[in-house]
Amino acid sequence: MASAEGLEPSRTRKNSNKNIIARIRHGHITGRGICRGTEALLKERDHKAQWHGIPVLLRRLYDKSHLNSDLSQIYFIIKEVSSFLSMEAMSFVTEDRKPAQESTYPNTYTFDLFGGVDVSLQPVDTVTIILLSHQLSDDLVKDCLSVLYNCCICMEGVTKSLASRDDFVMFLFTLMSNKKTFLQTATLIEDILGVRKEMIQLEDIPNLPSLVQSFNQQQLANFCRILSVTISEPDMGNDDKNTLLAKNAQQRANPFVVKFNLALLNIPGFIERLCKLATRKVSEASGASSLLLELQDWYTWLDNAPVLDALMQMAAEDAEHMPQTDQLHATPLRHRLPQSMKIVHEIMFKVEVLYVLCVLLVGRQRNQVHRMLAEFKLIPGLNNLFDKLIWRKQTSTHVLHSQNQNCDCSPEISFKIQFLRLLQSFSDHHENKYLLLNAQELNELSAISLKANIPEVEALVNTDRNLICDGKKGLLTRLISVMKKEPPDSSFRFWQARAVESFLRGTTSYADQVFLLKRGLLEHILFCIIDSGCKSRDVLQSYFDLLGELMKFNMDAFKKFNRYVNSDEKFQTFMTQINSSLVDSNMLVRCIILSLDRFEGQTEDMRVVEVLSECRLLSYMARVENRLTFLFRLVNIINVQTLTQENVSCLNTSLVVLMLARRRGTLPFYLNALREKEYAEKYPGCLLNNFHNLLRFWQRHYLNKDKDSTCLENSSCIPFTYWKETVSVLLGSDRTSLCAIASYIDEAYMDLGKDFLEV
Repeated sequence: MASAEGLEPSRTRKNSNKNIIARIRHGHITGRGICRGTEALLKERDHKAQWHGIPVLLRRLYDKSHLNSDLSQIYFIIKEVSSFLSMEAMSFVTEDRKPAQESTYPNTYTFDLFGGVDVSLQPVDTVTIILLSHQLSDDLVKDCLSVLYNCCICMEGVTKSLASRDDFVMFLFTLMSNKKTFLQTATLIEDILGVRKEMIQLEDIPNLPSLVQSFNQQQLANFCRILSVTISEPDMGNDDKNTLLAKNAQQRANPFVVKFNLALLNIPGFIERLCKLATRKVSEASGASSLLLELQDWYTWLDNAPVLDALMQMAAEDAEHMPQTDQLHATPLRHRLPQSMKIVHEIMFKVEVLYVLCVLLVGRQRNQVHRMLAEFKLIPGLNNLFDKLIWRKQTSTHVLHSQNQNCDCSPEISFKIQFLRLLQSFSDHHENKYLLLNAQELNELSAISLKANIPEVEALVNTDRNLICDGKKGLLTRLISVMKKEPPDSSFRFWQARAVESFLRGTTSYADQVFLLKRGLLEHILFCIIDSGCKSRDVLQSYFDLLGELMKFNMDAFKKFNRYVNSDEKFQTFMTQINSSLVDSNMLVRCIILSLDRFEGQTEDMRVVEVLSECRLLSYMARVENRLTFLFRLVNIINVQTLTQENVSCLNTSLVVLMLARRRGTLPFYLNALREKEYAEKYPGCLLNNFHNLLRFWQRHYLNKDKDSTCLENSSCIPFTYWKETVSVLLGSDRTSLCAIASYIDEAYMDLGKDFLEV
């Protein structure tokens, strides 16, 4: 009985609370012109419900939020509300962001329950309308924003509610013009845009060019963080949306990135200022031998950029407001902050700046962005930062978290990955890639071409030497040096290999390949694939791709390969790695097949004959049964519904095999072999119909006017016209043609799976 009696008052209290809340939401309590007894009722229930006076404060705030209100009264109410919420917000951040519940964060829960978000928005609007320049209004706006931010931290529903209000989001951007409220505004915008479903349209932001031009460098860096949230790809939640079919439709329907790039490029001086942010140095404190250990200690708990922003702003304001006489005797806060904290702060900014530059580099205005990045010496600036900031020497206590390449627990790790992504975007299929070298290295490339009696690459000749790297090493050479020292399964290896590979991509350059071969890159890659025990598929894929670009059409590279893979056991290990995932290794397979085809056409050269006869890899691929095996697997592991950016290369590699066969007049032999394979596996028509559908998709995908097909031509040295002709021949409807796929499919099995393409 006692137990039942003990439960009953609690139920009654909860029901009473619900009645009060319902009356508030229906306008019986909150609002102007309410009877004086309302506040008394709230106070009466407050103690039992443990509301800490929040409903009463919200009622007062609502009553005071109008154009004729006393700003000082609003200010003190907001300050009191803020004090209730700020400690819960800090607790939420330090306790791994637990889900918000009434029992976990009672003050924030009560604040939201009684409509605190809507009430708090009113004084922000009111104060802004009255007088933005008034000192009190600045403080009031800051506190209103802090209240909203604290609620966003603890309750995701609040953030989503604010994110759905376009007018409020645009209003926040206008507040960024005020230096006093900038940090609070930027922090709130970042949280709101992080949950917003629709991307913000930059062109809708009022006076965007003048707003950005008014930012100082630190504010510009904060703005870059907002931009990175704005343009980050949302979680697809469904693998189907990552297929090329879905991406093609999405690109036709969403011109956001194009507008985004244009909006930023139209801001005077924007790119130049980003380059300065990306390359500015952090002052090095003397005697900082324990700097890295100190740095690790700091970001084990300071992984939140806004926290650092606030501390650095406090340091700046401390120096700004300190009387000159006191400055002679006191040490400003900015000097008392640990050097490691300053470095983390700078690194966090640079991550976002580099991300925005990467986005601009992959847009349609890529050439314009490239010219500007070269002009403002981004690459030489990054080269000067490489040893001191980007890739400082690691201590034994520094943990790299190498198992997760997307790990964001360390600003330094994020910075390194973003730096490598920038190098990849900068070098990929662009003549400015030679800016990654210094003068001595450019001369070395010229000497390689001269010795081989081949003309220098035009892009190398046209490189402006006033814009290249200085110092003893260029950025590419520094990257290769740290790459060779990286632990076998480090996630950095993936990005390092991608960055180096991008330097080689495009039209094959013998001098570029030899430049890297002389630095031991091929032996290093083979060690990682064969001897290091590396298990990461991502790392292995990046090394296969890099190896393919390094060896393509290069006899010296195949000789080096044969010297390293000098036993049947090593060769078997190498081939096992290739065959374990053909999606990962097919680019290397393509390079070997292309190289073999070229070498077989140069047999009048005894050096070529020697390589063909001695190299295990070339001998293996020269056997037609091995090429057919690769072709069967390449066609069989993909279909139109599963094509992605990662595996579409399998389709292009299979096409390379058939194009080379067509050149030699053996295409019917390969198509008949596919037919025999179908019947041997007892699924007639499936393999060839699948390939037929893939080629139809290929036409839609690569013959689209927006698609840049030059990469296919440059990487294979096969004119794109021949690619198109071969696909047309294979898709021919004449069943008497020995080069048409239709000729090898029995009529009963024609058009299997045809409907899959009608998407």
